[in-house]
Amino acid sequence: MNPEKNDRGKIVPAKIVLREPALEDGMSVFRLIGRCPPLDTNSSYCNLLQCGRFSRTSVVAAYGDALVGFISGFRLHEQPDVLFIWQVAVDEKARGGGLAMRMLFNILSRPQCEHVRYIETTITSDNVPSWSLFRALARKLSADIQSCDWLDRQAHFDGLHESESLVRIGPFNPEQIGSKS
Repeated sequence: MNPEKNDRGKIVPAKIVLREPALEDGMSVFRLIGRCPPLDTNSSYCNLLQCGRFSRTSVVAAYGDALVGFISGFRLHEQPDVLFIWQVAVDEKARGGGLAMRMLFNILSRPQCEHVRYIETTITSDNVPSWSLFRALARKLSADIQSCDWLDRQAHFDGLHESESLVRIGPFNPEQIGSKS
């Protein structure tokens, strides 16, 4: 299938379908993340687990037969009102149309997230697109955003990865999610 593109070669956002990932999406997710530097590539097994075991708090964006977006998330057992967003991937051809925000609200609007009042994620200091996305999400949710040092380049990554800040958005009213998406 060759879906429509606009005059700049970008994907038409209205043609993108959001759904829960299936186990069979794991390798497509693995390849998508590989096309989205500077995202960390995990093993294909990890992406299969995300699609198979965390599907209810993750989302894929399909454009025809191709996956052009993916967000992995999970609820924290010890803090059931927190949704941790692990990774956000949007194919270059699908960027600029608000797909990442649509995917976040798709997850938040599900029954599994009806009691979520906080979102957490980690972001490196130089990841401008992620900071922009999560600041915009906080604004849309009318919620505070806070960050603190969490994973240190030397202490946790042996100098092989930049330090990561833990970012927390909330509290927000889960009943307002449907009106914001």
